[in-house]
Amino acid sequence: MRKTLIFISMCTLLCCTSCESKKEEKEEEIKFLVTSPLKKDTLVTREYVCQIRAISHIELRSRERGYLQEIFVDEGQFVKKGQPMFQIMPLIYQAEMQKAQAEANFVEIEYLNTKRLADSNVVAPNELAMAKAKFDKAKAELSLARVHLGFTEIKAPFDGFMDHFQVRLGSLIDEGDLLTTLSDNHEMWVYFNVPEAEYLNYKANVQTENLLKVNLLMANNELFKYSGEVKTIEADFNNETGNIAFRATFPNPDGLLRHGETGNIRMTVPLKNAIIIPQKATFEILEKRFVFVVDKDKVVHSREITIASEMPDLYVVKSGVNENERILLEGIRKVKDGDKIAYDYEDPKVVIPRLKVYVE
Repeated sequence: MRKTLIFISMCTLLCCTSCESKKEEKEEEIKFLVTSPLKKDTLVTREYVCQIRAISHIELRSRERGYLQEIFVDEGQFVKKGQPMFQIMPLIYQAEMQKAQAEANFVEIEYLNTKRLADSNVVAPNELAMAKAKFDKAKAELSLARVHLGFTEIKAPFDGFMDHFQVRLGSLIDEGDLLTTLSDNHEMWVYFNVPEAEYLNYKANVQTENLLKVNLLMANNELFKYSGEVKTIEADFNNETGNIAFRATFPNPDGLLRHGETGNIRMTVPLKNAIIIPQKATFEILEKRFVFVVDKDKVVHSREITIASEMPDLYVVKSGVNENERILLEGIRKVKDGDKIAYDYEDPKVVIPRLKVYVE
């Protein structure tokens, strides 16, 4: 009986040892997937916070003093060029014009009588010249009175949308008082600031006759359906921020965009000799981005990298790795710094086209 128990124990021990040996052998057979950064020319999309402005946005102010007698439009209304908007009480200016008209008529009669007498050599030519001067002065004063009367009716200088009223019906208005603002929204100017380095890349790759196309991401996180063109760059850099302002022009036939909106400009920028790696080959520690670099002895080392740009499933790396090194692509949560691994290598030109970010 004792011999039987010893035999069973030995068999059990041998079985366990054999299982552990097979398990270790199996673990050693695990291979990781490794690739390299890809160096190539590419395009990246950058986003810039922007301010949206109407192509024409003006203040409508009173040109005469008086009581606001009529308001012909409403806040937010679309008005046509030449459409009446406000009427300042015109009675005083009408009276002044009538007075000027009467004076002009009286002086005209005097001038015509003097001219008949001059034609008959009854009066001297100088007297005729003085009568003509008085008549011209009266006509000028009549024209001025007409202008003042015209200023009491304020009309839209162009097609556009009105803002809210700054005055109310019956208000006493002084010359120069703000009545409302008017925006021509058929095209919009969108301003955004670009860093100096990106400005230099832009100038190196874009010709004047080939304007850069940009897209607008609106505040509701949807893309505006019309693309814009960068047509203007300001003259000077902001010394405090190191940025320069770009202006893109967008068509706005549906009137969706309004003066004062905000959003983000998406601009496609060419990059030469960019170092590209898959996003899933990276991991984050304390807001810093790392990769595992595999050395010639198949040992993995964590290394911090700096991201220059982000694309779908990819990062453009500013510093940290180069195209001649090998990085761990899959299994980054299964290894630690200093581990020796077995791996299969795949060319990045094969890896990158089939990428999708996933959680291991």
